Amino acid sequence: MCPPGKELPALGASSSPEEADAGDLLNEAETSQRVSNFPGSAWTGMGKPACSESPGQLENPSFFLRALFLLLFCGHVSSQCKILRCNSEYVAATLNLRGSNRNAAYCNALRSYSHCTRKTARTCRGDLAYHSAVHGIEDLMIQNNCSKEGPTSPPRPRPPAPNHQGFESLDICNYEKSFLYKHGQPPSYQHCAAFGDPHIRTFHDDFHTCRVEGSWPLLDNDYLFVQATSSPVAKGSNATVTSKLTIIFKNMKECIDQKVYQAEIDNLPAAFEDGSVNGGERPGGSSLVIRERSPGQHVEIQAEYIGTTIAVRQAGRQLSFSIRAAEEVARAFTEEQDLQLCVGGCPRSQRISRSECCRGRMATETARALCKELLPVEDVYFQSCVFDVVTSGDANFTMAAHGALEDARIFLPNAEKLHIFQAGAGCPHISSSFLLLLLTSGLWAVLLHF
Repeated sequence: MCPPGKELPALGASSSPEEADAGDLLNEAETSQRVSNFPGSAWTGMGKPACSESPGQLENPSFFLRALFLLLFCGHVSSQCKILRCNSEYVAATLNLRGSNRNAAYCNALRSYSHCTRKTARTCRGDLAYHSAVHGIEDLMIQNNCSKEGPTSPPRPRPPAPNHQGFESLDICNYEKSFLYKHGQPPSYQHCAAFGDPHIRTFHDDFHTCRVEGSWPLLDNDYLFVQATSSPVAKGSNATVTSKLTIIFKNMKECIDQKVYQAEIDNLPAAFEDGSVNGGERPGGSSLVIRERSPGQHVEIQAEYIGTTIAVRQAGRQLSFSIRAAEEVARAFTEEQDLQLCVGGCPRSQRISRSECCRGRMATETARALCKELLPVEDVYFQSCVFDVVTSGDANFTMAAHGALEDARIFLPNAEKLHIFQAGAGCPHISSSFLLLLLTSGLWAVLLHF
């Protein structure tokens, strides 16, 4: 009685590399198919049949015990023996032998095959397929005049291990790549800014000038909290400026620890409150970084894990805030988080008209000339600049509007929306020719009267 799975594969005795193709030695699929044959078929190969049976043996009870032991032993050896891997590597090495050096390549493959069988000799000691392969290799090396010592075939490169965790585990802290992988297209972005009085440009491109005093949330969503604290620009003035900014990057388990950034007038740090300049020790900590663009004047925070970039600036005696946020991130809030200046703008009760700037500390025409130098287009940024300079009397406020415009130029996904025009929202502009006309008309009226 033969133990199953131990059929001796026949080795072809081809005399040349051209004849020694995949049929000479069994590949993995062919060997597996033969190993599955049930005992009863005769062993083929070199020597006598490996197993035989006779009526006398079948009638002897001790024979069954020995057969059972042999079956269990062969099963254990088979689970450890790697002869099929050796066969497979040999077949792969000899499939496409071409050219004038194919004889040498064939000998290299045989030496590699021999080396592989020697490495698995201990675990394959009772495996008849292993012994058949060993004898077959010796025959083929003699027939093809291959020496036992010499170069071998290079090992087959192993395929990379499959990534069962998927793309998200590798790039979950890179929002743009992760979004592209999930949706097949890059994410959409939105822009918001607060500068000067403060003037608010919302994610929806609405533009308001506010008299908000105290602390107001610019953003409050699942990922970010940004709060601006405002104080009057001058004693007795309704206009206010941002004097403090607090930005909280909320904890994201896979990427960053919670980080807090605070800036005040004349204190624009290039680090978070804990002194760090990134998201912490987590694997994705580098997906949140802070950089100083201009010492004491301009800091940029990049939050790659949520597709967001923030710019904080100081110009004159005020702070400004600009953000480019992924649309999905900007909308990640509940109904209870509805008070966000970047989303809804200033509450109606807190909005003021920029035409009030004509009652300020600097002449309107002077303010217009100063703002025109940096802001040639008379859009809402120009109007805001004139309002701030007239109200405060501080020419440094031209830099606030200019910086906000430059951030918008970088952050806005659609360059066509860079400029916003609001008719009648700015300070009334009276030209010198119009004043001359009024003066002349007044003189003629006086002369006619007399």
